[in-house]
Amino acid sequence: MLAAQKRALFVQRPGRQTCVRVCAKVSKKDDEPRIVRGKCFVTKDNIDTDQIIPAEYLTLVPSKPDEYEKLGSYALIGLPDDQYTTRYVKDGQMKTEYPIIIGGQNFGCGSSREHAPVALGAAGAKVCVAESYARIFFRNCIATGELYPCETTIRLCDELQTGSEVTVDMDKNVLTDHSTGKTYQLQEIGEAGPVIDAGGIFEYARRQGMIKTV
Repeated sequence: MLAAQKRALFVQRPGRQTCVRVCAKVSKKDDEPRIVRGKCFVTKDNIDTDQIIPAEYLTLVPSKPDEYEKLGSYALIGLPDDQYTTRYVKDGQMKTEYPIIIGGQNFGCGSSREHAPVALGAAGAKVCVAESYARIFFRNCIATGELYPCETTIRLCDELQTGSEVTVDMDKNVLTDHSTGKTYQLQEIGEAGPVIDAGGIFEYARRQGMIKTV
């Protein structure tokens, strides 16, 4: 099951011991399918990190559980109201009803803030499907383990509507729109998948024996 997890890992180095705080959302058991079903929230091209989480909220510390939750409540609050009449997280709510985000080209562009995928994950996002991603945002999704960044050559942001019920099957590399029955091909998540499955780079490294824990 995908669940919020916060772990303290102890990295052992010669002569000292350092505590590394990890806040990660995704944690999938080995025998669980990599499938997400739910309502989708549709965005367009060039959604930047200021729109995902504006700079004024970067003082929130994701390693603190209450601030992690609060960070999620502001996810995608920077989207222009005249273009997005539906809020990703409703006013007064901490979680979104849209676990699947649909993007266009260059999703996550702008600054390299790690808070961007963290805010989406804290809000309840589990997967984003876009035509392309900004490189650093894509990397931060994997490192934090907050959500799966899937790619497709199909312009789904013109095919789907916010609120549509869809299934993203990352084992079969297909997205299904349940309102029409149409299916759309996705690119393989590849070697990034197991890292996100584990809940991020630190937990993956721990499971692989790269980091010793006590």
